[in-house]
Amino acid sequence: MSQNNFVKPRAVFLGGNANIKRIGIGGDEPVSIQTMWKKEIKSIYNDDKALHELLKDINELKSLGCDILRFAVPDTESAKSLVKIQANTDMPLVADIHFDYRLALECLKGNIAAVRINPGNIGSRDRVEKVVQACREKGSAIRIGVNTGSLPKDLSQKVEDKQISRAEALAETAAREALVFEELKFDQYVVSMKASSVQETIDSNEAFAKKYNAPLHIGVTEAGPLITGVVKSTMAFTHLLKEGIGSTIRVSLSSSPSNEVITGREILHECGLRKGGVTLISCPRCGREGFDVHSFVDRWQNKLLSMDKDITVAVMGCIVNGPGEGKHADIGIAGAGDKAIIFKKGQIIRTIDAKDADNIFEQEINSL
Repeated sequence: MSQNNFVKPRAVFLGGNANIKRIGIGGDEPVSIQTMWKKEIKSIYNDDKALHELLKDINELKSLGCDILRFAVPDTESAKSLVKIQANTDMPLVADIHFDYRLALECLKGNIAAVRINPGNIGSRDRVEKVVQACREKGSAIRIGVNTGSLPKDLSQKVEDKQISRAEALAETAAREALVFEELKFDQYVVSMKASSVQETIDSNEAFAKKYNAPLHIGVTEAGPLITGVVKSTMAFTHLLKEGIGSTIRVSLSSSPSNEVITGREILHECGLRKGGVTLISCPRCGREGFDVHSFVDRWQNKLLSMDKDITVAVMGCIVNGPGEGKHADIGIAGAGDKAIIFKKGQIIRTIDAKDADNIFEQEINSL
């Protein structure tokens, strides 16, 4: 037990076979970042052009800091497609399965890194056992996914009768599901308990982490649109991560997978749990603006965050916020009347026409 009475999680590993990158979750492994693909994939298995485009998107997510990618698998075509996608990328992929255990088995005919199931809606125990056996044979991991919409009837009744909180019910549900895997002597599983409430997410994960050593996938489910979701996720994750709870994270947003990854990356960075990479700072704009910060950041954000450079980049609207407030940046750009300036460590190195900003900025950052 740690000094805060939370159990240190054991390590669970995804991938490591069939040229899939090996990712550790829990133990002494770094906290990993996940996201979920937002579109259906059922036609991928017989459409090479669509596969090629999807693989490009996966590579972009990887460059932004994504470690694990999950896909919904609602039908057999999607299962076949996921097998084909995994055969063409080294990123560990997770099959998200609900209700039909046969879809999990179809995915496991390939080399899927992990399967996400909710034993509560998969059906009888023998179906769970079949999935566990297939994962054992393939070396694949399992994520137990529990949320407030899938509580057992007895626990739901206790919540309704105010005998226990929803957070306590989530933790108890997860413990029951985990017991099945323990009885089957299968320890390569990760647990997630998700609520749309920040406090319930915190409370359920704390309750589980006081008793059990399964690594936890943390997230606020249905967190909302970009701003709302970022706020909720940041509040929940920062609290839990500072306590040492959370071995892998997914920021759930009604936004793009890339925004989920970037948000997760920034949370880990600010919590001191992920080092290196580009740190991007930019001013909010005001009436002094001499440079279109917002459009420049929109064009450059993903490109900068994908770079394999350990630097700070500043994008400022005017000379006030430029070399002054951004002087610690390795490189920056700011407005200066009808011109733009490029500076390094607070020293102006070039004054240019604003129309040339992108090309010259690219030259200078590539020289670092």
